[in-house]
Amino acid sequence: MVKNSFISIILQEQKENKENRGSVEFQVVSFTNKIRRLTSHLELHKKDYLSQRGLRKILGKRQRLLAYLSKKNRARYKELIGQLDIRERKTR
Repeated sequence: MVKNSFISIILQEQKENKENRGSVEFQVVSFTNKIRRLTSHLELHKKDYLSQRGLRKILGKRQRLLAYLSKKNRARYKELIGQLDIRERKTR
């Protein structure tokens, strides 16, 4: 998959700077990686309800982090959304 290889490249860049592990971008990238792994797992195991719950929790965490980043720095938010190829959140 092209997306997973791109995410692994981003993670390698982030891992070089160990002080950036707490940054919003690194957390969103790691959550996105977990989300894609869980999604592929759930395609095989449709009745794994505990994994479904975990996926929903991780999605919520990523959504809150992206909302925070969107409020604080819109340019970094747009760049991250473009890199990860995920949809922009809906505004109310």
